[in-house]
Amino acid sequence: MRFTIPQFIEHEAKIIGPLTFKQVIFIGTAGVICFILYFLVPFSVFLVACVILVGGGIALAFLKIGGRSLPLTLVNFLKFSVMPKIYIWKKREQSGINVYKKKTEFRAALSVEKGEESPLKIGGKSQLKKLHNEIEIKTK
Repeated sequence: MRFTIPQFIEHEAKIIGPLTFKQVIFIGTAGVICFILYFLVPFSVFLVACVILVGGGIALAFLKIGGRSLPLTLVNFLKFSVMPKIYIWKKREQSGINVYKKKTEFRAALSVEKGEESPLKIGGKSQLKKLHNEIEIKTK
């Protein structure tokens, strides 16, 4: 029996309990900064800063927007904001087959004797489905 095996499974390893390495880094960084602020600033400033930092760390660790993590969404947003927005289309000259020329040659070939072979060859069935299965299974 042949079974199709999924190829693109994304799974991050759990480091500490149910948390991945990235999640531990985001929450741990917020915790370390709060610990340092406890000794450096007044208590009221410490509380406000810790609420903001821990909230941001938890959001970075767990929040997903459209199935993507918040850090990836923020990176994509920054790239989009910085990159230029002008798109210019330049038509490239294609060397090789001229479609209109082939049509006229085909018509001319049909008007000539019917026993003569056509210059255009029509292929068999599409190999797209077979190619799709080979890519999914990764066999040749």
